[in-house]
Amino acid sequence: MKHETMLREVKVEDAVGMILPHDLTQILPGEFKGRLFRKGHQIQESDIPALLSIGKEHIYVMELQPGYLHEDEAALRMAEAIRGANVVLTEPNEGKVNLKSAIQGLAKLNKAFIDSVNAVDQLVLSTITTNSVVQAGQSIAATRVIPLIVEEAKVVGVELQARELQQEQVSLIEVKPFRKLRVGLITTGSEVFKGRIQDKFGPVVRAKVAALGSEVIDQHLAPDDSEMIVHHIRAYVEEGGVDLILLTGGMSVDPDDRTPGAIRQAGARIISYGTPMLPGSMLMMAYLGDIPVMGLPGCVMHDPYTSFDVLLPRVCAGEIITREDITNMGYGGLT
Repeated sequence: MKHETMLREVKVEDAVGMILPHDLTQILPGEFKGRLFRKGHQIQESDIPALLSIGKEHIYVMELQPGYLHEDEAALRMAEAIRGANVVLTEPNEGKVNLKSAIQGLAKLNKAFIDSVNAVDQLVLSTITTNSVVQAGQSIAATRVIPLIVEEAKVVGVELQARELQQEQVSLIEVKPFRKLRVGLITTGSEVFKGRIQDKFGPVVRAKVAALGSEVIDQHLAPDDSEMIVHHIRAYVEEGGVDLILLTGGMSVDPDDRTPGAIRQAGARIISYGTPMLPGSMLMMAYLGDIPVMGLPGCVMHDPYTSFDVLLPRVCAGEIITREDITNMGYGGLT
């Protein structure tokens, strides 16, 4: 039975492309003593002068047998097979390849596929969670194999599975760009409308929207009056120019909180009044035609991360929010 590797002594000049089976140390008296090359390093043409400088005219190398891959090649092949739109790869380093976002956007990762890769002994695919907001240059996943040498068949299995899913238009690991949305903001509450207190909601919402590349282009104040709130909603729709309507305040079950009823009266299709996430359980998600309408609870004003921060990036990435999406927010939704 063949082993996956064998050791062989070769001249340094003939070792290019071969693999070191152990660390090589360099000693410069009074300057440096430490590892020059690590175990598993694949020798390059540029390495020859350094090897000769430490007296290595001949070295032992690890020679792969057919059907086996070095850790760097295995990690790179997996990464190349699974990357999707707006994802770039790093060079292999100690058997690991990072997949990084090329843009600011919404990371989309297929958990079922990721689980299937990690179910294969000795293969590793580590990722952030799907629907995370990422910046350009941020790592979103990494591939690795556990041993220095791995059976090629395991990597081929990942490649074939990835190719089949991609042919079915199933995304594995990609980053969706954010669209620049024009946002209409309606701030409800008689206390703000009549100037008794300053609007604290508007600046928070503007900042969250701007962080994703969109802009609040208009803001209306409305008292706790359903007809006036409906008027402002319909005006945004009829006059056009907005891609998203946000309403702040008045989202509780108190009798004088009119915002949820006004969203319904305006003719919106309600996806959900309430989410299984805390904070942010009182958020309303709806649509007027193709325009998303969101009623924001008071926690958005003071809590750093709420249901609004979960749904807004998905809306900005052009996704249509469904009832199932809302239901799924409960798992991990206690923040």
